[in-house]
Amino acid sequence: MAILRAAILAKQILRHSVTFSYKEASTSTDVPKGFLAVYVGESQKKRFLVPVSYLRQPSFQALLSKAEDEFGFDHPMGGLTIPCSEETFLDVTSQLKRL
Repeated sequence: MAILRAAILAKQILRHSVTFSYKEASTSTDVPKGFLAVYVGESQKKRFLVPVSYLRQPSFQALLSKAEDEFGFDHPMGGLTIPCSEETFLDVTSQLKRL
C-alpha cells in the first residue's frame, strides 16, 4: 500500500509542478528513462537524478512526504523539490544504492 501511495504522490507532484513552457520542457529532456529529476536543498537547490525504483523505499517515501507537507503540489523550482539538506539526501540515497 505504501508503494502505491508513493507512486501516486510522485505522479501528482510531478503533474502539478509542471509550470514551464513547452519550449523550456523540450530543451530539458536530459532525464534518462527510469530516472526522476529532483531538486534538493534548503536555501540553494541542486538537481539530482534518482532511479524511480527509489520510490518504493520507505526512506525515500519519507522525503516525499516531507516535500508534500512543505509544498503540497506547488513546487517553486517547477519540479519535485525535496526540502532537506543535500547531506541528508545523499545519506538516504547512498543507503539505497547498497540495497
